[in-house]
Amino acid sequence: MPWIMYKADGIIPRSEYTNESNVDLRTLVQVGEEMEAKVLKVNDGEGQVALSYKRLAADRGNKKLEEAFENKEVLTAKVAQVLDGGLSVIVDEARIFIPASLVSDVYEKDLSKYAGQEIEFVITEFNPKRRRVIGDRKQLVAAKKAELQKALFEKIAVGQVVEGTVKNVTDFGAFIDLGGADGLLHISEMSWGRVESPKKVFKVGEKVTALIKDINGEKIALSMKFAETNPWANATEKYAVGNVVSGKVARMTDFGAFVELEAGVDALLHVSQISKEHVAKPADVLTIGQEITAKIVDFNEEGKKISLSVKAMEAPAAAEEAPVEE
Repeated sequence: MPWIMYKADGIIPRSEYTNESNVDLRTLVQVGEEMEAKVLKVNDGEGQVALSYKRLAADRGNKKLEEAFENKEVLTAKVAQVLDGGLSVIVDEARIFIPASLVSDVYEKDLSKYAGQEIEFVITEFNPKRRRVIGDRKQLVAAKKAELQKALFEKIAVGQVVEGTVKNVTDFGAFIDLGGADGLLHISEMSWGRVESPKKVFKVGEKVTALIKDINGEKIALSMKFAETNPWANATEKYAVGNVVSGKVARMTDFGAFVELEAGVDALLHVSQISKEHVAKPADVLTIGQEITAKIVDFNEEGKKISLSVKAMEAPAAAEEAPVEE
């Protein structure tokens, strides 16, 4: 209860000191401390003067907001409340509302992550008489992104290796945040081998290293098919005709089975080369994932095609013995 050198004492209720409901005023104000307050009523009905510290601070805060509005000053404040339609922040007890559409440059359905965060914003509408003070964070976020994007495109080039963070994963690929712009890592560029689903390979927030495959305007295409890991680099010797190799049946058609010799290298085992015995369909004698050993009967480096034969592995029939002369 402040002493105001008047014939009655002044009282500042908790609700007129701060907007925070769970704060202990004894930790904020000490006995004997001088403070300023705004008079609300000379007599509150109980012989005391009703005072408000919060409203005086709000008046000063509104003055500060007005100057920030006129000067387009960037303000920083903690998010006091997350509302259905946006965020509420307080500057010197003056409240500012930031609509959901002005919180970020992208649509955000859930704003709860901003609770208690310090954010930057500018005042775009100031009308204290109608208690309407509107803040805008979106334009600052967009401006910062544009600045980062410009800096990024000035230093990257096709063929360069970059590091980024997985931002989003879809059925067709993953979007990688490169710090200023996103690059698309298509499912076909994730590995020299087959990738069934990007969601089984990458997680949001994961760090990745990739190669810049193409830059088209603001679009960046990435690849993880590094030249040093290309399985076809030494395929000429490894898969020369006559070599015996092992692999797993990856997929089948009516005319043959495709055998994965290693990630990124498939070979065709034609139905006619599965066995010396007649085979109508590969599925009649083979299963997906089955390990087989076969001989390479054809190698086409330019077309990246390899042909296998299990039949060539089978021992030739024993030659008939010559008749013994009488």
